[in-house]
Amino acid sequence: MLTTLKNAFKIKEIRDKILFTFAMLVVIRIGSQLPVPGVNGEYFRNWFAAQSDGAFSFFDAITGGSFLNMSILALNISPYITSSIIIQLLTIAIPKLEEMQRDGEDGRKKMTAITRYVTVALALVQSTAMSIAFGRQGYLTDFNALNVITAIVTLTAGSAFLMWVGERITEKGIGNGISIVLVINIISRLPEDLSNLFEQFVFGKAPATAILAAVIIFAIIIAMVVLVIILNDGVRKIPVQYANKVQGRKMVGGNTSSIPLKVNTSGVIPVIFAQSLLQLPIIISSFAGYKGTGVWSEILKYLNSGYWCNPSQIKYSVGLLVYIVLIVFFAYFYTSITFNPLMIADNMKKQGGFIPGIRPGKPTSDYLNRVLNYIVFVGAIGLTIVAVLPYIFSGVFKASVSFGGTSLIIIVSVVLETMKQLESQMLVRNYKGFLES
Repeated sequence: MLTTLKNAFKIKEIRDKILFTFAMLVVIRIGSQLPVPGVNGEYFRNWFAAQSDGAFSFFDAITGGSFLNMSILALNISPYITSSIIIQLLTIAIPKLEEMQRDGEDGRKKMTAITRYVTVALALVQSTAMSIAFGRQGYLTDFNALNVITAIVTLTAGSAFLMWVGERITEKGIGNGISIVLVINIISRLPEDLSNLFEQFVFGKAPATAILAAVIIFAIIIAMVVLVIILNDGVRKIPVQYANKVQGRKMVGGNTSSIPLKVNTSGVIPVIFAQSLLQLPIIISSFAGYKGTGVWSEILKYLNSGYWCNPSQIKYSVGLLVYIVLIVFFAYFYTSITFNPLMIADNMKKQGGFIPGIRPGKPTSDYLNRVLNYIVFVGAIGLTIVAVLPYIFSGVFKASVSFGGTSLIIIVSVVLETMKQLESQMLVRNYKGFLES
């Protein structure tokens, strides 16, 4: 990776892209510290510290602390991520959107425009809910129409601005803009989290205990990173043979290709879906100021990751089992709506392609389904291990950090993808240099 960066800086065009990306990231970090006008920042920090659940910890991590600071970028790119997922799901349900997605560059531009509009709409809804719900509890210095409108406009504009920055990084920077914005937010919290871990398990301990604790911490982090890399790069290639065809006086075809099926076909989406589903009731209760007891309070504890794997309250770990089931379910669900074996089998048949030993048409579709089900299961198990390990250590050893398996998956995946993009850009430049010479 370091070699790739070193070589990239030798090429002026790519170096300018990297510097532009870095400048945009500096702007984001500055914006994360600017408070929303009329907001009582001290109240919000005290409110956040009083929350016993982890429902807002991950949200604060992906916003790079902007949410905790209640800055102008407090909503960050979460509305854009939600909008992208919604549009992707609707593409399966609405034929016109599916047709638009297949309509080349023009269709892509239309889909991007729709995603932008939905992003702004979601940001407006979220900022309105936050401003009114928190405003009544002391979030605003004065709860009046002017301050509420100011907070709504500022938070919505901040989210739209970050969406614009992400698109500029994609266009003028090194690419993968929205993902890079998300990663820099998560990385910005890592020093504080690692410092907390070392203060808890290393500093002030006997030398032998401190060294052992430090080794274990780094070993666990490295092992999880390696597992994420394996999940991200793991591919099952299905061989495809194309029959010979006569076109005019030439014989074409006869070549061999492959269909790459990723082990982790759905990425981090299943974990995000599972977390969102479990945390939604907790977030709504927090916004509503619910502090009661009874059955509903007990249900919230089962959904609250802060109670999972706690030896003194082991019954609440049932919520962790539900979480695991949801991850596996969403892994299959998301894969089923993004990968269509029947369409692939039909396209192969039209092009004269076939999988050796498998008849074209429905038998090919059934074979792809069988292979895909096996691969998705393996990927879901690996994804579950990465997602669940932080909760186990948090519950048993009280190792509380804002980042977890989800953050690690996002960081590693985006870094690997960005390195691949840089390498491909350098390869294009080398080809250009060769042709020009």
